[in-house]
Amino acid sequence: MAATQVVEIERKFDVEDSVLFPSLQDLPGVDRMDMPVEHRLEADYFDTKDLRLASAQITLRRRTGGEDAGWHLKLPSAADERRELHEPLGKIDEGVPEPLVMLVRVHTRGRALNPVARLKTRRIVHHLLNKKGDVLASVCDDNVEAQTFAPKRALRRWREWEIELVEGSRDLLDAGQDRLAVAGVRPSAHPSKLAHALARDPLDSADSASKPKPKSPAADVILAYLSEQIRELKTQDPLVRLDTPGAVHKMRVATRRIRSALATYKKLLDDADKMNSLRDELKWLAGVLGEARDAEVMHARLRDMVAYEPDELVMGPVTRRIDLELGADYQKAHTKVLEALDRPRYFRLLDALESLLSAPPLAPLASKPARKVIPRLVQRDVKRLRSAVRDAKKHPAGTSDHPALHKARKDGKRLRYAAEAAAPINPKKAGHLADAAQSVQKILGDHQDSVVTRELLRRLGAQAFVQGENGFSYGRLHALEQAVALESEARFHRQWKKFQAASL
Repeated sequence: MAATQVVEIERKFDVEDSVLFPSLQDLPGVDRMDMPVEHRLEADYFDTKDLRLASAQITLRRRTGGEDAGWHLKLPSAADERRELHEPLGKIDEGVPEPLVMLVRVHTRGRALNPVARLKTRRIVHHLLNKKGDVLASVCDDNVEAQTFAPKRALRRWREWEIELVEGSRDLLDAGQDRLAVAGVRPSAHPSKLAHALARDPLDSADSASKPKPKSPAADVILAYLSEQIRELKTQDPLVRLDTPGAVHKMRVATRRIRSALATYKKLLDDADKMNSLRDELKWLAGVLGEARDAEVMHARLRDMVAYEPDELVMGPVTRRIDLELGADYQKAHTKVLEALDRPRYFRLLDALESLLSAPPLAPLASKPARKVIPRLVQRDVKRLRSAVRDAKKHPAGTSDHPALHKARKDGKRLRYAAEAAAPINPKKAGHLADAAQSVQKILGDHQDSVVTRELLRRLGAQAFVQGENGFSYGRLHALEQAVALESEARFHRQWKKFQAASL
């Protein structure tokens, strides 16, 4: 059974022992504060020996006491926000529940999870209520005693306050922080109690990279971009496992961006054989993710098309057949994704990506100023796209799918990612070039989607006929998709005229 999920939106504040708790009942929307309630909490925090979860700002704990005793996994999501997953308390000797182990496997990769810290907290909880009695936020006054076991034993004590939204808005969170600031209370320097216990700098992460500048070595540009995309890949891994909408797409895009960057900036990296092997493995992962993503996209595309059709032109159980066919395709493809994400091959790929960041095989060119090296490498991709477009113009695709259009689409995508990576050199020009390349890529992507959708409609129509259903609607949708393909090609040629001025 899947773990229970909630979204936690909170802010933490470091507080001296002598500071008195302020009145917050006149904050926006707040009518009153209820009587405080005291809890005694005890939590064991689990991590690998080398603190791989803490490095990713992830916390995994087993907590007793309070209103939500059990296993808690917290994954960073956005500013002030974490995705929290719960499992029942169970027995301590049963170890970490498998559903939570699965969600951190992208970091642990088979490494043992053991207690690294034990925190005892005396918590005073105040609920902020509106006039209806709804809880807008919980404000916690925590006195914490932390005993760490790894990487070394230490004992620390501190006091902190937390404001966690329940039914309230972020305006309430901002107002609460402003009120505390007047009292001299400042936001915590640590994203979690575990980080505080371990005395870890929140920016101290194996995935971190310096922000490159135009005068920085070219290596800084490529490594910063790769670091960002590898971090995104690992962020999306647990969300893909949870089947969160959009996660497969985001993970696939991160995979493609890494692969594309290794191609565009290959002259900055030595060991061509290793880089080619890495790109092959990234292609494998993108392909596995692509099956699920394509089924997801086609499902949404066809449902939208049917929804726009007049009722009298939708003959038979069209939507039902689309849902059954593509729903099954997605589930089958997603199962394959989950199997791939638990394979040693995937873990070896992650190891190789991390090794690339920690010990990059840099070529001599990588030490030269980025502003001189990067534009030349990006320009090679510009020329590559222009050559592909010239070839495509010799073979009008119409309602078919000529390989030349395929290549132009892929080259447009590669240039877009190359320009994104080059943003530190000249953000404005890089953004303009990336937008121009994306326009070309999107139009040709629409054409390709039309080709794939028409093949699917032909198959669905044939199945409907065999089942004795009316196939009219599938034929009509097929014809509409033909029109989409022709319009996409026309838009491509119009858009390409604007692209000619794009450069870095």
